[in-house]
Amino acid sequence: MGFDVGVVPFSPDGWGPPDTPAVPLLPKREGSGTHPANIPFAPFSRSEKLGRIADWTRNPNFNNPTARSAAAAGRDAVFDFALDESSAFAAAADDDSSFRLVDGKPPPRPKFGPRWRFQQRPQLPQRRDEEVEARKREAEKERARRDRLYHLHRSYAASGPAGGARGRDSPVLKSSVDIQPEWTMLDQIPFSTFSKLSFAVPDPPEDLLVCGALEFYDRSFDRVNPKNERRLERFKSRNFFKVTTTDDPVIRRLAADDKATVFATDAILSALMCAPRSVYSWDIVIQRVGNKLFFDKRDGSQLDLLSVNETSQEPLPDAKEDINSAHSLAVEATYINQNFSQQVLLRDGNKVTFDESNPFAGEGEEVASVAYRYRRWKLDDDTYLIARCEVHAVSDVKGQRSFMTLNALNEFDPKYTGVDWRQKLETQRGAVLATELKNNANKIAKWTAQALLASADQMKLGHVSRVHPRDHFNHVILSVIGYKPRDFAAQINLNTSNMWGIVKSIVDICMKLNEGKYVLVKDPAKPQIRIYEVPADAFENDYVEEPLPEEEQVQPPAEEEDPASIMDAVAEAEADGGGAAGGEAAEGEKDASAPTF
Repeated sequence: MGFDVGVVPFSPDGWGPPDTPAVPLLPKREGSGTHPANIPFAPFSRSEKLGRIADWTRNPNFNNPTARSAAAAGRDAVFDFALDESSAFAAAADDDSSFRLVDGKPPPRPKFGPRWRFQQRPQLPQRRDEEVEARKREAEKERARRDRLYHLHRSYAASGPAGGARGRDSPVLKSSVDIQPEWTMLDQIPFSTFSKLSFAVPDPPEDLLVCGALEFYDRSFDRVNPKNERRLERFKSRNFFKVTTTDDPVIRRLAADDKATVFATDAILSALMCAPRSVYSWDIVIQRVGNKLFFDKRDGSQLDLLSVNETSQEPLPDAKEDINSAHSLAVEATYINQNFSQQVLLRDGNKVTFDESNPFAGEGEEVASVAYRYRRWKLDDDTYLIARCEVHAVSDVKGQRSFMTLNALNEFDPKYTGVDWRQKLETQRGAVLATELKNNANKIAKWTAQALLASADQMKLGHVSRVHPRDHFNHVILSVIGYKPRDFAAQINLNTSNMWGIVKSIVDICMKLNEGKYVLVKDPAKPQIRIYEVPADAFENDYVEEPLPEEEQVQPPAEEEDPASIMDAVAEAEADGGGAAGGEAAEGEKDASAPTF
């Protein structure tokens, strides 16, 4: 059996076949005047996509009777794609053979999407590597679509309803004070105007009076680490005071002596200085009396509690009873901060006393270690500001005393921050601090501002974590790190001139107001503050219930009863009423700034 190549004509005149070959190059097919024999031919249109010319790697499917009969007939399977099961023609042929018209409705149009994009019309089979490349391109397009949606969601969260720090699924933030319809809004100031303000005050300020007593800092806490943690103790017997400006007897005395025209506390000033970093709503009561201006806080104000994850992108649970809700975490953080500030002290009875004792403590009352520095700053030739500033401890290094402030950051659940303090505090302390600066920018900035106002030599930041993420009663101290306030302020981009520029602008606005009472409120939904004029008796809890008229009082029964039973009923009623009144009085005597936990 041989293979006949045929006659190859020779052209002596040049390359290629001769113009008029003596013998036909290829035998013609019988019955066809133009098509060569033994070459399969299928008509096609120029608009159709051509596939492979020949597939020498394909084996005929002997399970298919059509393919088996074709192989038996000697047809060239490498050129014949009509028998390929993956061919669109073969699939169409099989479908046509079994087709029966049941419903005359047009077939439903396929959904538009990545899965249906390339199934609009049949195509010839592709090579395996082309199919893989097509899948990769589809995957890249799908990934790009998801990234586009993700960045769209992030951009919405960045410009969302909570001043740039809350997303679409976050709870709606509420105002810290109920705006009454009779209040008159006088002005609203966007935070964007605060960034351009600057004012320089004389440094250092003048110390008018220092009250209270300080205990010494225990340096052993500087060696605490996650492997050598300390259990957080509870100090229920020590009292903490958060007295507002006009209730301070020392400030009243200084105002009577005409020592200044503006009066405030360090907590109120720090809230104003760091207002552009705040997200939650807060409010400050402003009283204009004569030529003097008093900045106050309400009883039970938001300023008494420490916010947690205020500037975080992750929203906290909305349910107030949840241990990880914003209110529950604020109460827990305040409780931790107070106990931490007393545990890191040497409680050996050795104290540093000052000009006067604690002005808010009663006789024989055990108070927390704190010193109040009443300081005066000059805002202009006619305006002086006096503020009560706090320091919490004293340290004696080589015979030189230095004052310090004590505050605690708290970890409640690493799932919210993505950073586990027990694993990262020793090896990646910078990452822990960066995460806290991102999630608690306002709180840390206010602590730094208060340390600068008090001219503290050092500020100690403790890292306190829950023993278990679901246990919000028991905590441990993981580390205590000290910073110099000025260096730390530069590190967190807190500009002293800008801080005082904000205070000076607000003071100038308020000094133009008439005598009366006003309230400054941070808008819960927008980065701005509003100033309202309120009645003189607003925010005062001096309401006394008047007795009912005699005709409306409950009369004794007309029928005769046993005198003993009547006396017993009266005694029981008095006991119930006295107990309720006593409970309310006891509740009222509690310090609103020291939350029970």
